Amino acid sequence: MSRLFAVAFCFALALVAFGAFIALGNSVATHGEPGLFVPWERSMFDHSTLVAWWLTWACYPAVLIPVSIAVLALAWRFPAWRARLILSVVSLLISWRAADYFQHVFARARPVDWVVKHETTFSYPSSHAAIAMGFYALLALMIFASDLPKTTRNVAGSLLVLLALAICWSRLALGAHYVTDLLGGTLLGMVVACLVLGVMAGGVFGGVGGRISSAAE
Repeated sequence: MSRLFAVAFCFALALVAFGAFIALGNSVATHGEPGLFVPWERSMFDHSTLVAWWLTWACYPAVLIPVSIAVLALAWRFPAWRARLILSVVSLLISWRAADYFQHVFARARPVDWVVKHETTFSYPSSHAAIAMGFYALLALMIFASDLPKTTRNVAGSLLVLLALAICWSRLALGAHYVTDLLGGTLLGMVVACLVLGVMAGGVFGGVGGRISSAAE
């Protein structure tokens, strides 16, 4: 795959994902949650509540701030991964703020039923899902695409993917979001992640591949 094609593919995918995100947001803001998803949401509600609560903290500032500091510390320590790690934190911030902005654009009310915490902000899109995709899943993809040892890639990447999925599940278990909120957040996070990958594929900040090295540049 040529560099130009990779950049075009990433940006095109970002555009498609953004179009789907806007269309879904307009649909749920006008027509509400599709009945197809309601039984699924009810089946997950208020199950493994303590686990869900701990998982949902993975996208709260009390966790995101120290995690971001740790990622930036790794970026300083390992020059070969510096661009990727810094851009992953940039993607986190953009995904987070973009979700907050579009929540006010669509102004969708939260589900009526909830457990543990009554969240009063708007519902679509889920900022947790946007961060799960735009940060945790993006890091997983960077690891899978690198030339780290195969076992390291598979274990670290898979754990991050599972974390991203578990975070989305936790929002349903706590009654904090509808399924479509999570789909919208995932699409929004995908938009940001694709833009970041497109910038990286263009060689502006370095490629996706490369082994972590302790050697200074």
